[in-house]
Amino acid sequence: MADQDQFEVDLTNCDREPIHELGAIQPFGFLLALSTDWLIRRASANIADFLGTSAEDLLGTSAIPLLGEHAVHTLRNRLALLRGADAVERVFGVKLPDDRCFDFAIHMNRDTILIEGEESGDETSTDIGSAIRAMVARLDETSDSASFYREGARQVRALTGFDRVMVYRFDRDGSGVVVAEAARSGIGSFLHLRYPASDIPQQARKLYIRTPFRIIADVNADPVPIVPRRDETGAPIDLSLSVLRSVSPIHIEYLQNMGVGASLSISIIVEGKLWGLFACHHYAPRRPSFERRSVAELFGQMFALKLESRERAELAGYETAARVTSDRLLAAVAGNSTLLDNPEWLGAMAREVVPSDGIAIWLDGKIAYSGMTPPPEAFPHIVRRLNAMAAGKVFSTDRLADMLPAASAYDDVAAGLLAIPISRRPRDFMLLFRQEKIRTVQWAGDPHKPAQLGPHGPRLTPRKSFELWSQEVRGRSEPFSNAELRIAEMLRASLIEVVLRLSDDAQEERRRFSERQELLIAELNHRVRNILSLIRGLVRQSLDPEADTRNTIALLEGRIESLARAHDQITQDNWSPAPLGRLIGTEAAAYLAGKSDRLLCEGPDVLLYPNAFSTLALVIHELMTNSAKYGALSDNGRVEVKWDLEDNGDLHIQWRERGGPAVQPPTRQGFGTTIITRSVPYDLGGQAEVRHVLTGLEADFRIPARHVAIGEAARPAPPPPAPAGLPSDSAALLSGVVLLVEDSLIIAMDAEDILSRLGAQRVVTAGTVRQALAEIDAEKLQVAVLDVNLGAETSLGIADHLSKLGVPFLFATGYGEQLRLPEDHAAVPVIQKPYTLLSVGQALRQALEG
Repeated sequence: MADQDQFEVDLTNCDREPIHELGAIQPFGFLLALSTDWLIRRASANIADFLGTSAEDLLGTSAIPLLGEHAVHTLRNRLALLRGADAVERVFGVKLPDDRCFDFAIHMNRDTILIEGEESGDETSTDIGSAIRAMVARLDETSDSASFYREGARQVRALTGFDRVMVYRFDRDGSGVVVAEAARSGIGSFLHLRYPASDIPQQARKLYIRTPFRIIADVNADPVPIVPRRDETGAPIDLSLSVLRSVSPIHIEYLQNMGVGASLSISIIVEGKLWGLFACHHYAPRRPSFERRSVAELFGQMFALKLESRERAELAGYETAARVTSDRLLAAVAGNSTLLDNPEWLGAMAREVVPSDGIAIWLDGKIAYSGMTPPPEAFPHIVRRLNAMAAGKVFSTDRLADMLPAASAYDDVAAGLLAIPISRRPRDFMLLFRQEKIRTVQWAGDPHKPAQLGPHGPRLTPRKSFELWSQEVRGRSEPFSNAELRIAEMLRASLIEVVLRLSDDAQEERRRFSERQELLIAELNHRVRNILSLIRGLVRQSLDPEADTRNTIALLEGRIESLARAHDQITQDNWSPAPLGRLIGTEAAAYLAGKSDRLLCEGPDVLLYPNAFSTLALVIHELMTNSAKYGALSDNGRVEVKWDLEDNGDLHIQWRERGGPAVQPPTRQGFGTTIITRSVPYDLGGQAEVRHVLTGLEADFRIPARHVAIGEAARPAPPPPAPAGLPSDSAALLSGVVLLVEDSLIIAMDAEDILSRLGAQRVVTAGTVRQALAEIDAEKLQVAVLDVNLGAETSLGIADHLSKLGVPFLFATGYGEQLRLPEDHAAVPVIQKPYTLLSVGQALRQALEG
């Protein structure tokens, strides 16, 4: 149907297979194959028609006297713009020495430069920018897919002048259908006709991705050979990317059978795959100018981008709605496992996610079903067949009888199947069925006609008949879409976790959980003791008799907060190695205030084990603090942090400050300097070197390989910049009585001090739910701060009571991202412990304004 190159049957791998097409080109242009020193190696035999000399006379001569200095200079400049293996550059209206103007296409094939030229057309030069802008604007005005396709066909026909322009879309089975058409009157219509997959072989489809534009100006024109036919190695010239490449006689016969005199095709490539084609037919020879064809190709690319954007928007809308329903289904099943035995309820919920006509649940050899399904005796055979296939994957088919021939007996009620495994062993499934959808498909000729050997040897013989051939399709359902399969995969992963509690493995899981809990308690006790020792050391070393007490407290708070941030990042991955890039980004966020361009991070994806991560967190914190006070970040400078892995696996980190004030060595070594210079050597067995050069502080650290892991995922994006600090009037944030619910006296005292600094008239504290409720009844509160976990109870009941009274409140927790609040309080601000003036102030402002 559409323009394609039909190749020999044995060419099964032509992703990069050279396409020679008999070593010839179409006669409306000429070809020069130049060596990289611009000495001509080969040329098309019709070169005399265009340049007045024979191909044989050109061999071994320079291109400059032939094309002229101006043309060669222009082509050299275009050659410098080539990027990528399949790049082709074009230049229009280049004047040759005889004052004629030519359009050129130029590309590289290894050490050969291929130049194709054709005489510039008489058409008025097109304002490409204005033309494409107007065409795309018309596409944007369309309201649905059908009108979008139709407008695309109209625009291409207006641009090329072909008798018929079709938008041709490929389906999953490889066949294609005409989804839109723009044609002159009186030539009939191909709209909605379907063409078999064999009309466009896989080899041709792969080539359509490499060369997305193809024209055959005259089906009956004789091809022009390349002289000499083979190079010095005996190989024919590679014309894979040629604009003028001749056409396979197989395809010429195909077009002649259709009565077509000229054809043009533009690939529609979506997400790197061939979605379809603009297929253009003319019933006489036709060759739009090279410039006009290039505009059409550019429009095809813009059409594909717009199409991709539309499909993604539709898909995102569907998946968002489906995920909401899926989450409700899973939450209900997780709270009440007996719902898995209720197919009516499950079917109603599942149909909101994936439309179906029937549902069955196969669990532990028992079946529950609802709606239109196969007979009960058929389910063991279906499940047995599914278990024999790849286990653990979602499976779908629109014709169950292809998988299980006996299913043809009931394909009127269950022709299509979507099977979702819901256990880790291949035995339990959620089965969604779709009934048969009888429909009539209109083919352009009989799609079942077998291929035959033809007069050109062992090649496909093109079809001779394109008459309308109707086929009634039975035994098939509406296919399950890719979006539905993605939702099904998400359901599979979630349902497996729910069903595990009902499986034979549930008891084993509980035993393992108990063992893990005991180990966790022991590990937690060990780590808490280490953390307490570390905090005690930080307090002692941060004390400076000569320093101001307030500054000492601020230094200590910063170091403790840095450790807390590092601990949060490690625990996000279950105390496993964490990314170095995320550590640096988190520490920098507190100082950059949105000016992320002042920090440059560059290095491979590496992870640090917890001990090294905590140690390096303190080092980076001290470097950032010093830079913000005295170095590059205190002025208009920048910080560059680069790291790389050495041959022995050690991690080398470079810290460079540039553009800040002049740096002077410190007169004395404080605790911060000690952390920078001694932590890595002492705690990790590495090396640390710090240099106070005039242009900015420089530091180098070497972390031994035993503390480093290679990152498997992409480098995590830097955390968002830290929110802006509290305004200067933060002391006036509060004015009344504040309720603080906290079960630790020491932590409560620290929080009281922060709330007082924020302007609280009085802070009342409570360590239990009972005490808190009594204080609420006795006081008129401005706001409340609630620690979520209070020993054996939680403060959620307090939150419910405050909500009824209309008192604003916020939650505090030490559980980090693992905290899950009820839906009623999902919008309440949450702060992470330890309490800081900045975090409490920001959360209070949000609670009071919300």
